Amino acid sequence: MTLEQLRIFIAVAEREHVTQAAAYLNLTQSATSAAVAALEERHAVRLFDRVGRRVVLTDSGKLFLSEARAVVARAEQAKRLLGDLAGMKRGTLRLGASQTIANYWLPPLMQRFREHHPGISLELAVGNSTLVAQMVHDATVDLGFVEGEITDAALTSQSLPGDQLALVVAPGHDWQCRPPSAPEDLKASPWVMREAGSGTRSACEKALLDQGLCTDDIEIAFELPSNEALCVAVEAGAGAAILSTLVVGRAIKANRLVSVNFRLPQRQFHVLRHKERHLSLAEQKFLELI
Repeated sequence: MTLEQLRIFIAVAEREHVTQAAAYLNLTQSATSAAVAALEERHAVRLFDRVGRRVVLTDSGKLFLSEARAVVARAEQAKRLLGDLAGMKRGTLRLGASQTIANYWLPPLMQRFREHHPGISLELAVGNSTLVAQMVHDATVDLGFVEGEITDAALTSQSLPGDQLALVVAPGHDWQCRPPSAPEDLKASPWVMREAGSGTRSACEKALLDQGLCTDDIEIAFELPSNEALCVAVEAGAGAAILSTLVVGRAIKANRLVSVNFRLPQRQFHVLRHKERHLSLAEQKFLELI
């Protein structure tokens, strides 16, 4: 069993398609198929079922996928350690971040890092806070940046200065002139929220909880998968939303949204690392930068 076979197996499993995996790996389709077949034949176990043009993991394949990822991640860790010895002249730093951080907070820091360390390639994966934590847990990213609180015994979490939240509505909304001053007032408007697992959703739920309310107490007009979608929905009059000022600042200045006079706390961000992984020099320098 070789690392190359494991990488090919993982690529096919993630794409459920041999041709797409081959293109991603810059291999021929026959070489990709042969690598998977060699694994199956050598160990007398079927890893994939062929369904039309797709391939689907068998139960055995699903179990093997987690082990294959762990082995490849360990090999990448060894590679990064050697990269440290080369003085950061070459290497890759893989970052994961939730949407607000990825779209607004992180890019300027990535550019500053690149100016100091041009030989280090930066990769960024985006998902909600729960998904980013899973990426760090699975070692598919080196550092994860999230808005929400994460509980995972395998990860360390360090707090960072974050952002300010704002309650926003469309111009002409009742709250523009008469901000909500009691829990009952918050029930008077529909709301637009992010999906479960999002740090922005968690912040909204906490703000409601501070007022003695939960999501069952209010009318949720939409649950949407991105901050930009929330902004557009609120601008269209769908209801109220709690979002970062990093997200809504320009829309407020352009009078497309109104920031309601409603007290909300400043929010912290969190950087996540896997406890058992070696802290590479690139990771250390990026943490020092932020």
